[in-house]
Amino acid sequence: MPIHEKSLIRKEDLVTHERLTLEGVDVSGDWSTFIQPRVLTNYNERMEQEIAALPGGEGIHRCWQCGSCTNSCTVNAINPDFNPRYWIYLIRLGMESELLRDKDIVWQCVSCNKCTYACPRDVNPEGVMKATAHWLELKGYTKPSPAAEFDAEFSEQVFATGRIEEGRVLRNFFTRTGQKLNQPWLVALVQGLVRRLPLGYLLRLGQAAVLRPRARRWSGARAGIEEYVRERRAADRRALALAPEETEP
Repeated sequence: MPIHEKSLIRKEDLVTHERLTLEGVDVSGDWSTFIQPRVLTNYNERMEQEIAALPGGEGIHRCWQCGSCTNSCTVNAINPDFNPRYWIYLIRLGMESELLRDKDIVWQCVSCNKCTYACPRDVNPEGVMKATAHWLELKGYTKPSPAAEFDAEFSEQVFATGRIEEGRVLRNFFTRTGQKLNQPWLVALVQGLVRRLPLGYLLRLGQAAVLRPRARRWSGARAGIEEYVRERRAADRRALALAPEETEP
């Protein structure tokens, strides 16, 4: 694989001998550094089509590798290993095993959309990153990310009642991700709200948390949303040639 950027040469692929002499010439240290050859073990020629079939990935074929997405990326400024341009490059070449080396950081996209605004080709890199993270989950390479767990909890509450009760979303999200509720920042937030919000408003919040009121005439809308979700999940799995979920008709 051609290396376009020095930063893409991974440290674990570099081999350096502290003491090495070849034909009487001392080439110790940096002089002896070379890139260890690797063999791709999992090549997927359908990977671009699979990710393009997921929501957000539709424009991946437009990418011409200008690097505007990575250059503008909020996360890349903090972690240089987060590189949307490089991952799109790997996806389009079908280098699945190479992409999997970064499977634990792909989901860290914060959806700031700077990449989408900077992209001159309407690739929607933010959408491609979300589609890629979803692809990794569907293929079983990663567990649902914290962001995915929050989205699931938020969506499930909307589907059930047509309304959002923020405290319940937060509590259930912490439970799903194995986090404790008595975190200092959360305790400080609740204490601040109790001191500042009117008593009547606090009582209404408590009532909503206990009674879980529903939007009026919500049952029809809920049935329509749930049908769409089932169809979308089935379509995603078909795109990746995965077996249908047990809950699918």
